[in-house]
Amino acid sequence: MSGTLLFLPMTIRGITLKNRIVVPPMHQYSAIKGFPTDWHLMNAGKFAAGGAGLVIVESTKVERRGCGTVGDLGIWDDKFIAPLNRLVTFIKQQNALAGIQLGHSGRKARATRPWEGDGPLQRTSEIEDWDDWTPVAPSAIAHSARWPVPRALERSEVKDLVQAWGQAARRANEAGFDVLELHGAHGYLVHEFLSERANQRTDEYGGPEENRMRFIIEVTEAVRTYWPDHKPLFVRLSVEDNAGWGPEQSVRLARILKTKGVDVIDCSSGGITDMAPILGKEIKYSYQVPLSEYVRRHADILTMAVGLIIHGDQAEQILREKQADLIAVGREILNNPNWPMDAALKLGVEAPFRNVPPQFGYWLGTRAKRGFGTNPSTWQSGLQEQPNGQRTLS
Repeated sequence: MSGTLLFLPMTIRGITLKNRIVVPPMHQYSAIKGFPTDWHLMNAGKFAAGGAGLVIVESTKVERRGCGTVGDLGIWDDKFIAPLNRLVTFIKQQNALAGIQLGHSGRKARATRPWEGDGPLQRTSEIEDWDDWTPVAPSAIAHSARWPVPRALERSEVKDLVQAWGQAARRANEAGFDVLELHGAHGYLVHEFLSERANQRTDEYGGPEENRMRFIIEVTEAVRTYWPDHKPLFVRLSVEDNAGWGPEQSVRLARILKTKGVDVIDCSSGGITDMAPILGKEIKYSYQVPLSEYVRRHADILTMAVGLIIHGDQAEQILREKQADLIAVGREILNNPNWPMDAALKLGVEAPFRNVPPQFGYWLGTRAKRGFGTNPSTWQSGLQEQPNGQRTLS
């Protein structure tokens, strides 16, 4: 396919992505007291080596209370800068850009890892700062019946948290990251402030929509104070949370955030309740892409689409139909870290093996020139046009 948009470089502010493929932040729950381990180096490194244009390190917490599990990454102290720089250095050595997501779990903090039950953590002697890790939120409202009631933040604490985000951005810059994303989705602290269901404050951070937006706006302003002007800033939103916050509200917020220095809205959904983050009752390919298209069209801002984007031609179609500007490939790239190379092959991109390091790109290219005789194990034709005009998976 000539003129493939998926592999067209894209410049945002002062940085250029070699393609439109982004590895979104995906929790690994494998940190030790907030510090990254060799697992994080391997995890981020394999995606960078696989050919993605941007690799975003998982939600990294701006304060200790914000950790969701004992394995969350931290950036609340300068001591985290050097270990995070190790990840940045390796990602960049693979000719990819390095991003990081800043987050705070709010009332969903102090939880077990998903594969250990995905619920409130039980107190043990191994957790030395249990009382200091008390979940906090805009209001003393539990996430659901099976979660504990968080402590409502004092107004002064809200102000301190705004500055914590700013300092975290400074540290992210000093660690060498190219792109910063603020986590405002999935029922975590920023999303809790936006939600009228989770936020019942009576001060300037609660009540009317403009008040509930105040926290993320102030966070964005604080972050931009420390995050260089030449580096892009993303915000992940639950554009539809199935609980009162929807696309119209997200568009109004995105318009404001654009004036504050936000470049891209990462369009996800759900999380403020126990309901699965889906649109309707059916999970289907590209199920969240309409959210990206809506925000892109009505807020006049770049968007990133995510959500069961599996195949290269599926991603290419999203870009060609102007439903998004960037494509986030999450769980599918866990399945195949070389997804960008695989997509390049299937889309007929010239010299597809040049997108990956020569340590394996050279040998794969050599095999291809010799005439392998059959398709590799990852080969799948993807979306196929049917006589009735419908596109199905083969």
